[in-house]
Amino acid sequence: MMSDCANCRSAGVNRREFLTTGSALAITAVLAACGDGIGGGATGPSNVSETVVLANYSALGAVGGIAVVSGAGTPIAVVRSATSQYRAYSLICPHQRTTVLINGTGFRCPNHGATFNASGAWTGGQRTSGLSEFTVALNTTAGTLTITS
Repeated sequence: MMSDCANCRSAGVNRREFLTTGSALAITAVLAACGDGIGGGATGPSNVSETVVLANYSALGAVGGIAVVSGAGTPIAVVRSATSQYRAYSLICPHQRTTVLINGTGFRCPNHGATFNASGAWTGGQRTSGLSEFTVALNTTAGTLTITS
């Protein structure tokens, strides 16, 4: 019975070629699992409790404005949906956990092209569910928005 190394030699593969090819395949598999590297592997909504000072985000000065706020480990988008109404969404794509980006008046996943409107609903590209929405509470006196999950 021939050993595995003898089988490789008889197939014309030496140890160095085997290790080089195996390493390249392993690296490719790891990179593919991580998406395209744009925020891949981010975690979804967890216990979020974030207070946002609205004056710090000029985009929220008008209805339809969207701003990215830094949550505790979860990227969050705040949308001003009416004069005194705001909505907040996780920017973690429900399909591959990539961080989605603001795209005009909605959002787009740079990893696979899914698009979402300003209400977090899926509108096109790779089929997936909508963005996760957080609970928001507006304090008009303080000019703050509290976001919780």
